[in-house]
Amino acid sequence: MYVCLCKGVTDKTIKKAVACGDVDSMRDLRQQYGVASQCGCCKQCAKETLNEALAERSTESAKDLAFAAKIPGSVCYT
Repeated sequence: MYVCLCKGVTDKTIKKAVACGDVDSMRDLRQQYGVASQCGCCKQCAKETLNEALAERSTESAKDLAFAAKIPGSVCYT
């Protein structure tokens, strides 16, 4: 779905940018993609999409850490 019609930015673009670590804030979105820099109508939707993507990224990071903690660093066969 288009979030910012003025700049042609979709929710997928925002989610991908967050997942890659390119975007962490509305400031980043505005600077890199121009979101909410013209008419401003997309600001609330962009903020919601950004927050959802950040929450998802943080959940994935927590899962990765939990998985890494289960892998033994060394194996003792005695």
